[in-house]
Amino acid sequence: MLTRTFLAMIASLVVAAPAASQDRELPYWAAMRAEEVNMRVGPSAEYKIEWVYHRQGLPVRVIRMREGWRLVQDVDGAQGWVVARLLTPDRHALVIGEGEAEMRSEPGGAGRMLWNLEPGVVGSLGKCEGNWCQLDVAGHKGWVDAERLWGDGDP
Repeated sequence: MLTRTFLAMIASLVVAAPAASQDRELPYWAAMRAEEVNMRVGPSAEYKIEWVYHRQGLPVRVIRMREGWRLVQDVDGAQGWVVARLLTPDRHALVIGEGEAEMRSEPGGAGRMLWNLEPGVVGSLGKCEGNWCQLDVAGHKGWVDAERLWGDGDP
């Protein structure tokens, strides 16, 4: 009897976990989990594909949830529906603005200049201090002015 009760508890936790993970406050940041992600005009595979993203790690703002689908907004303001399993909650950021963004060894701009990042570069976002955020671009780590990043701060 104890084993049956224990198995029932485990089964209920396994079923409840995915539902609980969808109880997030909107909006929130997410990123593309796959190399190719379809953005659709509605929350179903039956809807037309509006756009195909080819950037794993590309940050998006999730603004609505519906039965395994997420309404996302990209850096250009385009909105559409993406299947939830193709998004990751891991934080990423996209370099924006004109010209190269400097990646420095320390926050605040006083650190040694490490790299110049072209607009469109995507990296894993670390912690932010003041107006500077840690960014990891393919193993190249440093601090970037947050004004040059899309995907940091409050969504």
